[in-house]
Amino acid sequence: GTRKTVFVVLLVVSVLGTLTFIVLRKAGLQEEILSEEEGRSLLSAHILYKQKAVSAAREAKSEFSLELSFYSGVYGTCIGATRHFGNSAQGLIGLSGIVVGIGEIIGGGLFGLMCKNNRFRRTSVVFLGMVVHFITFYLIFLNFPNDAPVAFGTDTQLEPYLVPSVSIALLCSFLLGLGDSCFNTQLYSILGCVYAERSAPAFTLFKFIQSICAAMAFFYSGHLLLSWQLLVMVVLGFAGTLCFFLVERIQNVSVEPPQSL
Repeated sequence: GTRKTVFVVLLVVSVLGTLTFIVLRKAGLQEEILSEEEGRSLLSAHILYKQKAVSAAREAKSEFSLELSFYSGVYGTCIGATRHFGNSAQGLIGLSGIVVGIGEIIGGGLFGLMCKNNRFRRTSVVFLGMVVHFITFYLIFLNFPNDAPVAFGTDTQLEPYLVPSVSIALLCSFLLGLGDSCFNTQLYSILGCVYAERSAPAFTLFKFIQSICAAMAFFYSGHLLLSWQLLVMVVLGFAGTLCFFLVERIQNVSVEPPQSL
């Protein structure tokens, strides 16, 4: 009953949104101009793809996208499949999503204000996000059974290292959102700085990469045990942080005035 209600509500909202776009008035005189701009944006995105700074930032974004897929899909599955939570497991999935959102909001506001102060660098915030996520992954590894992501239709059979705790599970939800906000705010910030004149193709390119990586993560998430998925995110998260540092270094070198002899 609840699933049917949610499905109907989302379907109605989607239909209304689609109808709203259909009835929008066309801007006939601007169609040719927009078509030319779209072509230039596509060509610009292709050129940006080959640049060194974009290559490093692309790697950083791809690694961070795996973590997005984990907390948006895999983590809720782990909570729902943990038999130690009993009948409250399904309700905790929704609560976990709310707590992740709270972490995102707090982190986005906090780190957005911090980076207005020159004493706080983008690299410091990204490093903090990496540390927060690594601590979170370790807590998840201890708090959940290793077969939680692959226990479809049944409860988990393996025992975790700790007795699963609702408090730890929700704390991990908050930390996942907080760490993700560190990466997102700073990655979009540096993209806006490096490509202020070509922001549209740059953001289009990175959204495309994010979607591809998220699809790949959702594909393998139902086949790998929790420990392997966490290991993949730790390794790639560390590599993504290094790539972000490289982009920041390239940006700093490019804006430094040449020294006089």
